[in-house]
Amino acid sequence: MKEDIPHNLEVINARIRKACEKAGRNTDEVRLLLATKTVSAERIKTALENGQTLIAENKVQELKEKYEDLKDTPHENHFIGHLQTNKIKDILKYDVVCVQSIDRLDLAEKLHQRLLQEGKTIDVLIQVNTSNEESKFGVHPDQAVELTKKVSEFSTIKIKGLMTIGLFSAETEKVRSCFKILKNLQQEIIRLNIPNVKMNELSMGMSEDLETAIEEGSTIVRVGTAVFGARVYTDSYYWDEGKS
Repeated sequence: MKEDIPHNLEVINARIRKACEKAGRNTDEVRLLLATKTVSAERIKTALENGQTLIAENKVQELKEKYEDLKDTPHENHFIGHLQTNKIKDILKYDVVCVQSIDRLDLAEKLHQRLLQEGKTIDVLIQVNTSNEESKFGVHPDQAVELTKKVSEFSTIKIKGLMTIGLFSAETEKVRSCFKILKNLQQEIIRLNIPNVKMNELSMGMSEDLETAIEEGSTIVRVGTAVFGARVYTDSYYWDEGKS
């Protein structure tokens, strides 16, 4: 129900505050990103009208479908799904300010070429597959530093940090290990002091595991279900490359 959204936001923001307090962090260090896959523009507007400013889609098609309805409501739009190179022009057309899912060099190259044509720049996060699951996209942790170095050479692309999808597990310590991998990579990249690279953002943690992610240094938690309600789609809907 649309009426549930303000209450759900209060609950999630309270969870974020409590997790920050437990971890000895300032609540200003963690942003709530609303994952809006399968959510109608009307319901997204309700969230935006209740103090939220950051949303993200997984599918380019959904980004296009909701754009007109949302463009006059102030917000910041990220893209968190697997991005096919033939959809890059749409990402730029529909005002995405950050792509959180850069996981391969050819994608970065084509994104750079398109940005040059349009005289634009864009923020990105490097997506890392910290769970070692074949169903997940992302560069292998062992290759993340090298990919970051190569992507940093593209003048139109501004690397702001890293993103991961933790292990879907009820075992907290297994999930935590994924987040620790991302945090360690962040620290390694900071030490390297790579030009054109900032490591301010760690996008990790979702509805089920945001407390653990915040304890391990997350600056962006991606929440959908706990705000908008459960969805009846399989994981393949979100991550299947062929349906982007």
